Amino acid sequence: MSDDLKERIIEKLKNVYDPEIPIDVWNLGLIYDLNVDEGGNVKVKMTLTARGCPIAYMIVNSVKSAIMDVKGVNSVDVDLVWDPPWSPLKMTKEGREKFKAFFGYDIVEEWSKKQVS
Repeated sequence: MSDDLKERIIEKLKNVYDPEIPIDVWNLGLIYDLNVDEGGNVKVKMTLTARGCPIAYMIVNSVKSAIMDVKGVNSVDVDLVWDPPWSPLKMTKEGREKFKAFFGYDIVEEWSKKQVS
């Protein structure tokens, strides 16, 4: 697998957003696994922030489209999974910083407090 191709795919994924949260799918931690074989075939395992998301397939199709736009990609298979469930702990540091800048609080700190209660 070409590390360069994988990095270009990640950069594209940073342009796909959950419409309700102004953070991209990569930094939200929605992409659980990303595999690229030598033939440019990409397999993605991803989730969403909520199981009942009414636009789930719009987001999945946006992920597929973004990846297919990357030169060198031959095919894309996206597997939408619910296990393990998403939590704010899956966000990247950059995602947490973006969330805090937009909403004014650290989602991981707030989420962690609620888990203890």
